[in-house]
Amino acid sequence: MSEQRVILLGEKQTFLIRALIKKIKDSNVECDFVTWTIDNINKNWDNTALVILYMDEGVRPHEDVVHFLVDKMDETGNMMMIVGEKGDATIVKNHIPSDLIYKTCYRPVNNDEFTETVCDFMQKVELGEFKKSILVVDDDTNYLGIVREWLKEDYKVSMANSGLQAIKWLGKNKADLILLDHEMPVTSGPKVLEMLRSDPETADIPVIFLTGKSDKESVMSVIALKPEGYFLKTIKKDELLENLNDFFIKRKV
Repeated sequence: MSEQRVILLGEKQTFLIRALIKKIKDSNVECDFVTWTIDNINKNWDNTALVILYMDEGVRPHEDVVHFLVDKMDETGNMMMIVGEKGDATIVKNHIPSDLIYKTCYRPVNNDEFTETVCDFMQKVELGEFKKSILVVDDDTNYLGIVREWLKEDYKVSMANSGLQAIKWLGKNKADLILLDHEMPVTSGPKVLEMLRSDPETADIPVIFLTGKSDKESVMSVIALKPEGYFLKTIKKDELLENLNDFFIKRKV
């Protein structure tokens, strides 16, 4: 299983919660109980892939805690399972974007089925199924390799070394974002963008240009094409990752 773990949030650690955690741990998934205060959640967040919000009947976390969880999951790409009575679960779900909720389970919970769901989720995490997909398009294969190494831990990265290869790849696959070299031979970045925007299947895929030119005239010519943005090829790894994280967070808002 993945090195990442599960945290189970509750008001207090009851017998039912202890039994559920034991069941999860017996399935070779690391799982820890954390009381649902902002300080405790923040202290125990490292390496968390899945958050289980466990509510006893009529007991729900404060709205501030729920808002903190939403912001934290947005920031780090986690998902949540909600456990509780139908009424309590519905109230909490109204404050959480649906794309952050993996599954909702109403009490009483079948521990075996629940544990199987948790294990399935963690296996998908290990396989990278929840990562955003980025297609990097550049005729410089060395640069492609560098960017792939930078991004592969946080994203599903695919590469194309020409505009036509990118168009062909997109005919069979989907991408959440395209990083597109502006200056390419044969089929330039602007031409590729034009082709993408003319096809209903690819028209809505966000595109960020990669450019090696930082002079004002070159930058203005890139902006005029109205991509989602542009990155200079001199960008460093940490800055690129930070900018991509900010981009995907803003896409959710």
